[in-house]
Amino acid sequence: MQGKIALEEHFAIPDTLLDSKGFLADETWPELEARLIDIHGRRIEEMDRHGIETMILSLNAPAVQAIHDVARANEIARRANDFLAGEVAKNPRRFQAFAALPLQDPDLASRELERCVKDFGFRGALVNGFSQAGSPDNCLYYDMPQYWPFWEVVQKLDVPFYLHPRNPVDAWAQIYKGHGWLMGPTWAFGQETAVHALRLMGSGLFDAYPRLKIVMGHMGEGLPFSMWRVDNRNAWTKAKPNYKATRPIAEYFHQNFWLTTSGNFRTQTLIDAMLEVSADRILFSADWPFENVDHAANWFDNCSISEADRIKIGRTNSMRLFKLGNE
Repeated sequence: MQGKIALEEHFAIPDTLLDSKGFLADETWPELEARLIDIHGRRIEEMDRHGIETMILSLNAPAVQAIHDVARANEIARRANDFLAGEVAKNPRRFQAFAALPLQDPDLASRELERCVKDFGFRGALVNGFSQAGSPDNCLYYDMPQYWPFWEVVQKLDVPFYLHPRNPVDAWAQIYKGHGWLMGPTWAFGQETAVHALRLMGSGLFDAYPRLKIVMGHMGEGLPFSMWRVDNRNAWTKAKPNYKATRPIAEYFHQNFWLTTSGNFRTQTLIDAMLEVSADRILFSADWPFENVDHAANWFDNCSISEADRIKIGRTNSMRLFKLGNE
């Protein structure tokens, strides 16, 4: 399929580059480093070879979210966003941008998102999970009350918020002790992000701000498969759910969330996600440079879905959600 749009596609600046070094084996680092730093060279060649018209770029992980000094987090977010704005301006037909945000401080994050959307035309924000603030073990999740004014700004700006994974901090990761292979995309990324998303849904956030648009990668971090059980556990007891939200969790998942194919190139999983949230809420992505563009595109172009759904997922859903112009 030609004209695809991909939106979980990362880059790094010198201040954040080494954050990505530990995710893959040491011998792969020279290749990964080159992929992260490049924007207008091999990246465009990969896009051209595999039918990708536009990438929405975002900073690597955990980057800003792992800087527990609030002033430093704000400085790096602004530096990354300024750099990205300049790169997008060189070729806006091929590249658009997500803002990095210092969510250690909701007010700083609100101001930075407004700056990026209003001054640079960024298409939303991508945030790498919880933020550490004040100390490495102080992990802040965005259902907490201090974040609700930030969410009001997100809704007012009418831009999507991409909730991207990160690993749990060591102090909160005892379940993985001695089993480091479970960290990262194998399991911990999905578990951490799914719980964060469920916290948002259960907090009443979407009752207060019903027009929020949240994007999750990797076919929804396992949530489509589990959504029925979330709402129907032990149904015979008639017990009311013990959360602040006023409606079943699945209703928020269906109405406020979009899912991408990033790093999860499996047709059975795609069909399950389509059955749960519909083809109208799924978006093509690759997860470059951590996954290969050819793996993503070759699978997607040939997977057993209708051509109408392929066009929606590959292009028109993203055009509409991110207001990219003519569909």
